[in-house]
Amino acid sequence: MTNLPPRTRGVIALLDANCTVCMICARECPDWCIHITSHTEVEQQPGSARPRSRNVLDRFAIDYGQCLYCGICVEVCPFDALHWAPDFGYPGTGSIEGDGAVAELVHERDVLATWVEKVPPPPPLDPDAEAAPETSTGTGRRAGSFRGRT
Repeated sequence: MTNLPPRTRGVIALLDANCTVCMICARECPDWCIHITSHTEVEQQPGSARPRSRNVLDRFAIDYGQCLYCGICVEVCPFDALHWAPDFGYPGTGSIEGDGAVAELVHERDVLATWVEKVPPPPPLDPDAEAAPETSTGTGRRAGSFRGRT
C-alpha cells in the first residue's frame, strides 16, 4: 500500500464491540445507506434490585451503492464504533448475466469488522496543547460535572 494522505477515505469499518445500537449514524446519514436491526435483552446485574435491559446488535450493513462517503456517520458516532479504513478493494459489477452486482455493494457487519484492522491510528497529540480536562488534576471534580458535584 502506498503512503496515503491523512484522513484518506476508503471504506467504513465497524468495531461492533463499541456499537450500542443508538441509531445516531443511521438517523444522520443523508442517504439512508446504513441498515441496523437489533433486539433487547434483559439481564440481572449482580447486586442490583432491578434487571437491566440492553440493545443487542443483530445486523449492521452499509449499502455502498448509495453511500456518499460524506463521513457524517463516523463523525456522529459517540462510541467510536465507525472508522475510516483506507481499503479500496471494492467489489466488481457482478457477472455478465448481472448476478450479484447490487448485492455485492451491501456489506454486512462481518465484512465491516474485517476492515477495523486497517484503520490507521489517530495522529499524535500536539505536545504544546493543553492537557485534556479529564486528565488534569487539581479541581477535584470530573470534567462536565456540575459545580460541587463529583
